[in-house]
Amino acid sequence: MPTSNNYFHLHLVSDSTGETLITVARAVAAQYANVTPVEHVYPLVRSQKQLDRVLDEIEEAPGIVLFTLLEKDLVSRLEDKCKGINVPSLSIIGPVMQLFEAYLGAATTGRVGAQHVLNAEYFKRIDALNYTMIHDDGQHVEGLDDADVVLVGVSRTSKTPTSIYLANRGIRTANVPLVPGIPVPAQLETLTRPLVVSLHATPERLIQVRQNRLLSMGADSSGDTYTDRQSVAEEVAFARKLSAKHEWPLLDVTRRSIEETAAAIMKLYSDRQRNRPLE
Repeated sequence: MPTSNNYFHLHLVSDSTGETLITVARAVAAQYANVTPVEHVYPLVRSQKQLDRVLDEIEEAPGIVLFTLLEKDLVSRLEDKCKGINVPSLSIIGPVMQLFEAYLGAATTGRVGAQHVLNAEYFKRIDALNYTMIHDDGQHVEGLDDADVVLVGVSRTSKTPTSIYLANRGIRTANVPLVPGIPVPAQLETLTRPLVVSLHATPERLIQVRQNRLLSMGADSSGDTYTDRQSVAEEVAFARKLSAKHEWPLLDVTRRSIEETAAAIMKLYSDRQRNRPLE
């Protein structure tokens, strides 16, 4: 279907939360810099009545249709409708399920939302989130040894959002700010069990982020050492020197998204776990 004004409609239909669809769709859409998708997300579509509303909206705003539906009747109706109004549709998990079935020699159970059951892995993520929220921004440093990962860095190096992202992956993450002139908590310097990762960014990037932060708060940044070029450069140098002293891995987040930063940390953590001798 042709796009209009560099926009196109993207319909994401799921019988669960829709997270899988959104992730795949955005990863592909990001490869097309000149067009922007208008997302229509339909989670928890599990009945004919719910599907009717979705079909009406697809007909009203035709575009690409991606879906993760397990109920065969719903799949058939959706595919038939798309063919009837001449819009492309694709099951995101269908080909993968067929591959699994062929290799394993067994059919799927057809359980909707099976990846979201309240199992041990789920409760591990909840525990990690609770831990991470309590140990954000240098709070409760007495519990740092219970972390899987401890992030350190100067202000505005994305320590908190990265910590939360890691916690959603089941990794208990604490973060501690590094501030020149303020002693680092003794508990941090003596850690042996958790992986400590130092997040860094260029002074220019930190100044930009900090200025935007102050503007969003309606504060005046003029004359403030928080955004002063020399002061910020000294902060970065202090953090790097401290990291080198303790041999903490350095990770430059200047041009990294939260997801990319977290992926790099998870690799460091995985490598460390794999190489650690059995206790």
